[in-house]
Amino acid sequence: MKNLLWALPVIIFSACDGSKEEMLPNATGISGDIYLIMDSAQYKGPLGILVDSIFRSEYLVINRPEPLFKMHWVDPRKLNYTLKLRRNLIYAVTLDQSGTGAHRVERLLTPESIKKIKTDTSFFFKAVTNQFAKGQETFFLVGARQELLMNKIRKNATRLVATLNKSEQERLTRQLFKSGSLKGLSENLKKKWGVDLRIPFGYQIVMNTDEFVWVRQFNKKDDRNIFVYKTPYTDPRQFERDSLVELRNRICKKYLYGDPEKPNSYLVTETGIPSKRVRFATNKLNGGYATSMNGLWKTNNLSMGGPFISYTVADSKQAVLYYVEAFLYAPGREQRETMRELETILNTFKGN
Repeated sequence: MKNLLWALPVIIFSACDGSKEEMLPNATGISGDIYLIMDSAQYKGPLGILVDSIFRSEYLVINRPEPLFKMHWVDPRKLNYTLKLRRNLIYAVTLDQSGTGAHRVERLLTPESIKKIKTDTSFFFKAVTNQFAKGQETFFLVGARQELLMNKIRKNATRLVATLNKSEQERLTRQLFKSGSLKGLSENLKKKWGVDLRIPFGYQIVMNTDEFVWVRQFNKKDDRNIFVYKTPYTDPRQFERDSLVELRNRICKKYLYGDPEKPNSYLVTETGIPSKRVRFATNKLNGGYATSMNGLWKTNNLSMGGPFISYTVADSKQAVLYYVEAFLYAPGREQRETMRELETILNTFKGN
């Protein structure tokens, strides 16, 4: 298998066909890790600093400073069999460089690809799936000149991060549901509300009422929670920022105690930290649109806190609003990948 892998052609526009893909080993490494392959001079210069700053920018609205992705630089001269199997690879090169590492990356490109780079100024990025391993995502960042490539990367930074995050979520979906789903919950939500939400095996139902469903996975490392709330949809202003924060606080005060033995303790939305403001966006969610909200929560007595992410979806025909949220309690521990996992679960939600 090792000899076969080394013999595979590396062509910038190529992904494996079905037969070759079956013969490939599985990608290795953990979620959120990126291996950046580029010449040492470029990595230490403006291009490397730019790429690094984009993918290692801070994951916003979690309790501790963590980057979006963990970046590992690889000198092209030291790219070995083991590193080629990593789940996320990024090759970065421009044709105006003369370093040994740059030439090694450039040799991975076909003559047709080099011609396209020289003549098509709009081309700078290509994603290739299953290049060396199954479940692998390979990005190529290329340009005729370094300045041109850097301008393209700056303008498309959000798209690049979103593309890689989407790939991670697709892989996480396969991993999370490999052992099955929480028995009965999806069927219950479909029958009761006409919505779908897949919860991986390992969660337990805490509460299931006519308007509120809450599941939880509690262990020594962290406490993971997901809930869905149903309420009448009467006005588009329910999607405004203040309305969504008010809705969340109302749900949490009614159903989510910070301490089950202390009814006066409940969850609220953290709005008092300027550097950790609640973030809102409009997203596509399984064919429809949703307003996402992510930020920090705390208990009203300040005894606990953590990050949350939510989606709000309206069914205008049925005049129903659905609020679905995941929140995490993991004091003193890394939270980025757990939040990515929880977001992946929320992305299975489908309204009518």
